[in-house]
Amino acid sequence: MITITIAIIILTCVISFTAFSNEKVTDDLIFYPPAVTNRNQWYRFITCGFIHADFMHLFFNMYSFYLFGKLLERVFNDPVLFGEQGKIFFILLYISALFVCLLPTYLKHKNDYHYRSLGASGAVSAVIFAGIFLFPTIGMGIFPIPFSIPGFVFGPLYLILSAYLAKKGRGNINHSAHIWGAVWGVVFVAVASMFTGFNAIGNFINSIQDYFR
Repeated sequence: MITITIAIIILTCVISFTAFSNEKVTDDLIFYPPAVTNRNQWYRFITCGFIHADFMHLFFNMYSFYLFGKLLERVFNDPVLFGEQGKIFFILLYISALFVCLLPTYLKHKNDYHYRSLGASGAVSAVIFAGIFLFPTIGMGIFPIPFSIPGFVFGPLYLILSAYLAKKGRGNINHSAHIWGAVWGVVFVAVASMFTGFNAIGNFINSIQDYFR
């Protein structure tokens, strides 16, 4: 059975590999703020998440998404959370994260004709942080630390590092998308769970308290 996670990975790989050898596909799908501002091409918020700069960019994003996507999809389908509607909520999380994570970028670069962005990093960050929010003590690996650290420690370190790199403004990585994607992952789960009776915030706090007992 093909899960939503696997389906997204397959679709992303097919489109990304097509774009690797077809510049027009990249130009048509990439996040280009002036195209949104002047031509109302809002779809670029979403389509840019299905193309990547190169194979390593694609591999890193899809591997990270696979590790947390399969976990999150299973949890979303649990009767305690969203039950039969779990797949819908999982898709909504991913697609909405593609849009939300780029809003600050758009506001900053909406008339910048030299700016472009691509990749699923923001949505992947949303999935990872949604997973950390639900399982804050889950072990996370971070290079070059040779041992795993709990998610509730990894999360803040990741955000601090991303904020530092975003401030530096070096390289071609959109660290802002990583930050806002991560924030959206937590917000989405916290708000959506309110309609299910599951206390996501309470679960997060209790899990951390149990960790130190």
